[in-house]
Amino acid sequence: MAGDEFTDLLRQLKERSGLSYGVLAKRLHTSASTLHRYVNGDAVPADYAPVERFARVCRATPEELVELHRRWVLADALRGQKPVAPEALEAPEASEVPGTSTGSGVPAASVVPETADKTEEAGPGVPTAASGGAGARRRRTAVLAGAAAAAAVVAAALVVNLVPDGGGEGRGRSAGIAESAGGGPGAAASGDRRSRTASPSVSASEKSSPSASPSPSASRSGADRGPAADAGSGGGATAPMVAVNAYAWENQCSQHYLVDRAPEQVPPPPSEPDARGWVSALGGVAAGQQMLALTVQGAGKDTVVLEELHVRVVEKSAPLDWNDFAMGVGCGGDVRTAAFGVDLDDGRPATSPRAGQRDFPYKVSETDPEVFYVFADARTHNVSWYLELEWSSGSREGTVRIDDDGRPFRTSGHVGRPAYTYPLGDSAWGRDEYQPDIPG
Repeated sequence: MAGDEFTDLLRQLKERSGLSYGVLAKRLHTSASTLHRYVNGDAVPADYAPVERFARVCRATPEELVELHRRWVLADALRGQKPVAPEALEAPEASEVPGTSTGSGVPAASVVPETADKTEEAGPGVPTAASGGAGARRRRTAVLAGAAAAAAVVAAALVVNLVPDGGGEGRGRSAGIAESAGGGPGAAASGDRRSRTASPSVSASEKSSPSASPSPSASRSGADRGPAADAGSGGGATAPMVAVNAYAWENQCSQHYLVDRAPEQVPPPPSEPDARGWVSALGGVAAGQQMLALTVQGAGKDTVVLEELHVRVVEKSAPLDWNDFAMGVGCGGDVRTAAFGVDLDDGRPATSPRAGQRDFPYKVSETDPEVFYVFADARTHNVSWYLELEWSSGSREGTVRIDDDGRPFRTSGHVGRPAYTYPLGDSAWGRDEYQPDIPG
């Protein structure tokens, strides 16, 4: 089971670290009993952030972090699914169905469900035992359908809200594409820490064939099609699902935000799970570098090939002249995360593998997702941008737009800006005494 694989890896990391639950709890600012429940499989964390912090404290390798994220995605999808009781699947005998009778002269019309087959009536308003059995079979079918629907809802919790592009030109578009940096930093998404998914728009089309001309209906948005839509069609899968965390940190010290406020008007730095709300409330912008965590998963049984990941720039301007706020101090050395790097200052920014990351293409399915990290750097510009993921499956292909909940990502250079830190034990932001301005 996916949940067992997740807890097995947590247990391995904990045992290898040699740290007790008490020590881990103090370092992670949580309770020992909560960690015990996670490691024993009694609970699955609702957010990946505490899982990643646990793994980093246990000195997990970059490969283990990627594998742990993959296993958490699958375990999270299973959360809340309840097995259907065996007795609920058994169809009762006709004589056990309320309102039916094996004897003669005992009408059952008043208590047979309304969905009973009316073509089997022995007379007006008097269904036979056969109709009662049909009603029982229908109730059994409803139980099974309800269980399947519940599982589908759980799986859909990992999925972004796909927005139809309406263009059918093989390129995704959404309402956020026309939005520029001029909209102001306050136009960020809400602060709900669980709302970490983007709103990619999807464009899908059939691959052209010499023997067939494309029809107007060949291109359909992934938002209009569920995984079952292509079942048995042989044409390939629908667009992959992409969950985006645009507020991921490699560590606290690596993350900075520019905020157009005086330090005394800025609250203390948040923890990583609360970064979205903190940044949104202050209208902040990622400074120097922005880290994205992308979880890509197939939407059906067919394999989806992830062909390329492209960078699209919406607007580029001079860096913001705001104050720089570091999210942490004194973190020490890091283990480089396998990822894709992006130089947003480049004339044509593109993704490039770093720290051992393999380049595209990749393959995903419903049960085998991939986790990608993207580090986008900006030094001399303020850049509004988004990503496009090209995919194919069988005769179908398309693109998925990846952005910050319908808006472009925003990353600005911060060289020379006033640098503020919030050391442990302090009660206010202060100018960095070693580097009062961000070095060039």
